Amino acid sequence: QVQLVESGGGLVQAGGSLRLSCAASGRTFSSYAMGWFRQAPGKEREVVAAIMWSGGSTYYADSVKGRFTISRDHAKNTVYLQMNSLKPEDTAVYYCAAGRTYYVVRNDPDYWGQGTQVTVSS
Repeated sequence: QVQLVESGGGLVQAGGSLRLSCAASGRTFSSYAMGWFRQAPGKEREVVAAIMWSGGSTYYADSVKGRFTISRDHAKNTVYLQMNSLKPEDTAVYYCAAGRTYYVVRNDPDYWGQGTQVTVSS
């Protein structure tokens, strides 16, 4: 079992930055691929970014490439999502996810966090 707790969401103006954190506990964090998803009102949940357990490979949705960066700190059992140049369309609830493989975390994660709200004002 893996428990995931997100933090760092909030209200920011367009063009601003936020860093989301996801603290993991439970089973061996370092063996899981990690990801961030988001869900805007009236829309389906979508994958935003993912990172392999080793950190050697990352994935980004086209809508966030060049603006968002995913990273992980094994010593702190934490994964981060640095979000720069935020746009109003980035407004959503952001969820942290863990998966036993890189493919699983991007498509059907094994574990989810409770979500954190990000609101970008224009």
